[in-house]
Parts: sequence; structure tokens; C-alpha cells
Amino acid sequence: MEPRSVRCRRLWPVVATLLALVGGVAVAPAGADPVNSGTRTVGYHGYEIEVPDSWQVVDLTEQPDACIRFDRPTVYLGRPGVRSSCPAHLVGRTAGLLVEPLDASSAQRITGATARAVSGTAVAPTAVSRNAEIRVAVEDAGVLVTAAHTPETEPAVRRVLDSATLAAGAERTRVPNRADTAPLAAAGPQPGTFAGKGFDACAAPSAATMNAWYAGSPYRAVGVYISGATRACGQPNLTANWVTDQTARGWRLMPIDVGKQAPCSAFSNKMSTTPATARSQGSAAADASVAAAQSLGIPAGSALYSDIEGYPSTASCKASVLSYLSGWTDALHARGYLSGLYSSASSGIRDAATEYDNSAYSRVDHIWYAWWNNAADTNTGTYVPAGYWADHQRIHQYAGDVSETWGGVTVSIDRNFLDVRTASTPPTGCTTTNLSFTAYPTLTSGSTGSRVSAAQCLLRSAGHDPGAGTPTGTYDAGTSTAVRSFQTARGLPGDGITGPKTWTALLSRGSTPVIRTGSTGEAVTRIQRALTAALGRTVGIDGAFGAGTEAAVRDYQSSRGLSSDGIAGPATWSALQSGK
Repeated sequence: MEPRSVRCRRLWPVVATLLALVGGVAVAPAGADPVNSGTRTVGYHGYEIEVPDSWQVVDLTEQPDACIRFDRPTVYLGRPGVRSSCPAHLVGRTAGLLVEPLDASSAQRITGATARAVSGTAVAPTAVSRNAEIRVAVEDAGVLVTAAHTPETEPAVRRVLDSATLAAGAERTRVPNRADTAPLAAAGPQPGTFAGKGFDACAAPSAATMNAWYAGSPYRAVGVYISGATRACGQPNLTANWVTDQTARGWRLMPIDVGKQAPCSAFSNKMSTTPATARSQGSAAADASVAAAQSLGIPAGSALYSDIEGYPSTASCKASVLSYLSGWTDALHARGYLSGLYSSASSGIRDAATEYDNSAYSRVDHIWYAWWNNAADTNTGTYVPAGYWADHQRIHQYAGDVSETWGGVTVSIDRNFLDVRTASTPPTGCTTTNLSFTAYPTLTSGSTGSRVSAAQCLLRSAGHDPGAGTPTGTYDAGTSTAVRSFQTARGLPGDGITGPKTWTALLSRGSTPVIRTGSTGEAVTRIQRALTAALGRTVGIDGAFGAGTEAAVRDYQSSRGLSSDGIAGPATWSALQSGK
């Protein structure tokens, strides 16, 4: 169906805010006439939304090779093509939407975080954002809507989603039951043990392209952007099926997170200039990236790479970056993943190398450095001493923004050479620490035991490190300090005591998908632990949302003044993570 622009509306205050938030083309000067500024209606398959006049609209039926890119405000309508042409090294985003048919192909991207529009409408008021994307299945129009945003543009993007209506021509298509889908997983940790050439592209190529390149190219590894609010390209091909199929064929994956950038960079999505806050931000990024990796079937033992683009380094900027990476590394290790850093050799990589032995920072496991010298090797020149990250822990991006054709298919890529292996495993201290108990008693200075170890690991994962040797199982001065830091960050009284409120906030921290009866997985386990602490009674901790968990959720909701529906949505998660 063709996109349609049918009318303008007198909504200048909303539109002005949206344009300002997404870096739009224009903001009306003082005294501007709101009659001449407005929105237009864009429709597809009977799904209609109001978007600012300044947004581009791309009909993928007419432009099947168009790149789904969100670095400029755009609405894409239709099924993404199998040979989209995206620039290789595109980073940064503003906002945008992809509206595509709800079919077997798009259904592969439906996860537990995907919201469903209320029956008879085109909106999902409780839709949550996961990795800076809001995904809504509108069954009454037969479309799947993916809305990309940054932290700053999320409110404006939600206003666009909330404007959605059903129009003539809408045909209902039911979302397939997730229970009908078999579990999928990569063929082992990624990228695993490998020495050879790889490439990265802004958008994961289609299966057909991957097959053509596997048959004819010298590459056997591919970088894929799995998470982060600074990713520029949409990922219509990147699903658990894609990961399973490509790794089974022999491809190695380099999973990439593009999150907050250096505070001295030109990006809008920046990490804090306060090192402690930056560390917490790195930890949160790791949690989100692990959730994305797990949803794609990328298992523990894999390396996840934080993409921190080049920046003009200063002492304070360096401290923020390395603190962010410390939070990133500690949180990944706590979940059993390796940590990686992608950056330019002359900024992020050199900064990490200069503090290689500084115990104040947690060292990343792999470095992936951009040094476009056209040498397919892992020599770091003067940027990094030869003895650092020397145990098969390097990836060299040796050329960028080049186009190559193999098997008749052209892709814009960056070229890489890898020398990595799975032997470099993360510390196991927190990886094997038990977090599930029948009760979470108050802990104070001098407390000892397994629950202290659990609290210490939860604090470290949250970016508030109790100190060297964590977990020690002893509630020492470092643990008290870390608890106070965490409490202050959550708006709780900073007394350094781990009581019910602090336990609840620690145990519930992480992603916030809508979960209900029938849900399973890590988020269910987290909420079961948190409810045990919050309610002061044992809630079965088995990762399955059954009748007991629903009853506990209802009890918690009613005792905290929330709507008691037995479904853990944004309001319930927010209360738990605030320690209520």
C-alpha cells in the first residue's frame, strides 16, 4: 500500500518538541504560524500514524534495496529487501519506524518484549523499550512496527506510536504463538577460537548474501550490531534463526553493542563525566547486551564488544571511558561472558593500554582496534605494547568503508583480521555464586556467608564494586561503601545496610520485559527473587511464571498501590527497581 499524506494538523507544540528532540531540520522561530507547520498521515495495510512533515517516508516496495537506517528521521513501509545497501561504518541515531507485514519472516523478530496492540485499536499503551527499540504487533492491521529512538527522542517516538489508528483496508493477522517455536542457539561461544579474516557491516546481511559470501569470499567472521542506543541501522535479518543458521554453516560472530559514547565526543548519547556513574552506565549496557545476546541464542562464554567511537582524549574523558568499560567488564563477567572493546587505536585502545595494569579499572578481555593501514594482522604498532592482550585476544580492523562483491552480491564493509580463542575465560567468582534463596535477611557490617557473597556480586554487576576478591562472603567496609553508593543511586536512604528495600532493588535490576502467566526465563527468575525479598515470604524461584508467581505479583501490586492484574509490566518493574 502506498504511503499517504492526507492532511496537516495544528499540533505545532508537539511537532516542535519532536523536531528538536530528533535533530529535525527546522524549529519554528518566535511568532511562527502553527497553521503552516504540522504532521501528515502515513498509512500501510490499514495502519495509520501521524508523523512530522520533516520526516522522510520510504516505500520499500518501490525501493527494496533501501538501507533501514535511523540516523535520520524516517518511516519505512513494507518488507525489507534482501540486498539493502547500507554504508559500512554508520553510527548514531535519531529516530524512525519500520512498518512491515506481520508474517512468518517478521514474526522471527517477535520476542517477550514485543507488545501487542489492544484489540480493536492500533496502540499498545504499555509497550516497553528494549535496546532503544519499541516493537508493537498490531494484529488488527497485520503489521509489526519497530520504533527506534535514543533516550532523548523516546517520548517523541511514543507520541507517534500513540497516534496510530486503524483505517479501511486493515486485515487481521494473528501473532504466532512463541510456544510453537523451538529454542535456537549459536554453535558455541562467539567468535570462539579463530584466526583469519572477517568483516563487519552496518546491517546483518541476508541469509542469501551470507551464503554467497561463504562460498566465494575469504571471510569467515562477521560483526553484528546486537544492542545499544547509538546503533544507526535497523537489523531486519538479525534473528535467532539467522544466528543459528549462520553459525551452523561456519560463520563466526563478533557481537557489538553501540551504547553511550565518550563524554568528549560529538555524539549526543554520552556517558557521564562522573566515573562512578559511568561505571554504572557500563554495567547497565552489559546487562542489556547480555539480554540481547541471549534472545539471539549467543551463549555465555562469548565475547561482547562495546563500540566506543574515536574521541579526542583528555584525562577526565579517559577516566569516564575506562570506568564505563570497568562496569561493562564486571557485569559481563558476572554473567559468564567475555568483555571486548572496539575503538580507534589512537583513542580508546591507547587509553586502555596505558592503564593495562591499573587495578582501579577492570581490564577488557579482547581489544578490537581500528587502524586502517591495510595490513591484515594483529600488530598494534606504537598504540599497544606487544605483550598486552597477546594471548589470542586481538581483532584488527585494517580497512573501512569499502565495497566488495562475492557471488554476485555487493556489500559495503569494514575489513578485519581476528586472532581470538575461547581459552580466555572470565573470572568465575561471581559466575558461580548462588543468588536464589528462600529468604533475604538484613545484612550489616560483620555479616558473613553465602547471602553476603550474593549481595557483593549483585553490587558488582550493578557497577558498585565492593573491592578486590569479590565475592569474599564478608560484609566489610568496601561492601558497606558499595551499598551506600547503590542506595544513593536508587534514591534509597544511604545507610550501608542491605535490608528488604535494598535487596529488592538489587535482585530486580536488569531488563524489564512484560511477563505474565506462561512466561519463562531469566526475567522471571529475577522477579521471583525480588518478590521474595519485597514480600518477606518465600516465592518459588524456578524461572517459570506460574500460579504462585502470579499471586505474589498481585500481592505486591496491591500492597504498593498498583493495579493488581498479576502481570509484571513497566509500573511493577519500576517499583521493584526503586526498592519499594
